[in-house]
Amino acid sequence: MRVGQNPAKFVNKVAQPADVTITVVNFIPFLSGFYEQSLEVLKGCLNSIHETAGPGCDLMVFDNHSGDVVREYLVNTFEQGIIQYLVLSDENIGKIGAWNAMFGAAQGKIVVFSDSDIYFRPGWLAESMNLMNSFPNVGMVTARPLRTPDQFSKATLLWGRQQSQEVFQEGTFLEWDTYLEHTDSIGMTREEARKQYTSGRDYLFTYEGHRAYAGAAHFQFMARKEVLGKIMPLPSEKPMRGERIFDVAVDSLGLLRLCTDRPYVLHMGNRLPPEFNPAGPAHKSRNLWNRFAHLPGIRHVLLWIYNRIFQIYFQEVV
Repeated sequence: MRVGQNPAKFVNKVAQPADVTITVVNFIPFLSGFYEQSLEVLKGCLNSIHETAGPGCDLMVFDNHSGDVVREYLVNTFEQGIIQYLVLSDENIGKIGAWNAMFGAAQGKIVVFSDSDIYFRPGWLAESMNLMNSFPNVGMVTARPLRTPDQFSKATLLWGRQQSQEVFQEGTFLEWDTYLEHTDSIGMTREEARKQYTSGRDYLFTYEGHRAYAGAAHFQFMARKEVLGKIMPLPSEKPMRGERIFDVAVDSLGLLRLCTDRPYVLHMGNRLPPEFNPAGPAHKSRNLWNRFAHLPGIRHVLLWIYNRIFQIYFQEVV
C-alpha cells in the first residue's frame, strides 16, 4: 500500500552528465610489498585529474576489490565530490572486465581511460582533444609520446604513408629525456633503453597545425563513446594482460592511434616519483638494498618468490 505521492515526481529536471567521462580502474589488495606506496600513487592520480581536468568532466572510478583502507579513501573522495561515479566490485573482474563496465556506463561523448598509477599534467585534456578533433578518423589518443609496436597501428601508418612529406615523416624525433622518462617508469635499464632508442624510429605527423606521433597505449587514452560502442564488450579472462585486444580492435576499424608530441601524462608505476614524495629520497641503507635486489640473478629469484607467494594467498581474489 502506498500513502501519498513520491516527491521525486515533482522534480522538474535532473543533473546532466559532463561531455567528458574520465574512467580509472584500481586494484590495491594490501599496502605492503609491491603495493606499499600504491595508495599514495592512487591519490596522486586522482588529485592530478581533479586539478587539471576542469568542470566539463566527470570522474568515474572502478575499484576491483581493493583492501578496506583503500576503499575507505575512495568513499571519502566520492563524498567530497572529487569522484562523481564510484563502483566497488566485490571481486576482481580484471581490467578488461572493468573496461566493459565503465565504458558501457560512461555518459560522456568523450571517454578517457587511465590506470590508477598515471599522473596528469596541465594541458593533457586540451591537447588530446585537439588531436581528436583535428585528425580524421581518430580511434584513440594517448597524452604522451612513446613508441608502440607497428603491428597495432597498421591503419595509422597506412594513412600516413598516403600523405605528403609535410604531413608524415619517419625517423628519430622523440627526445631522449622524454623516452627515458617512460622507460624508467616501467623498470627498463638505461642500457636497454638506450639500445631500443637508437635502433627504433618514430612516425611523426604534422596536420592542421598539430603534431602527433603514431601509436597509443592502453594505460591511458581518450576515445569517442561511439567508437567504444563498436568495440565493447571484450572477452575478459585474466586480471591483467590481454589488453592488446583493444589496440587490435581499434586498428581493425581502420582508425588512427595517436599520441601527443609532449609528455602530458606520467606513468608512476608502484612508487611515487622522487619529486612527488614528501618524505624525500630514501636513506643510504635502502639504496644499498635496492642495488643488491637488482643484481642479475638476485632480482629474478626475488621476483619469482614474491609472485609465488602472491599467487598462493591471492589466487582466488585475482
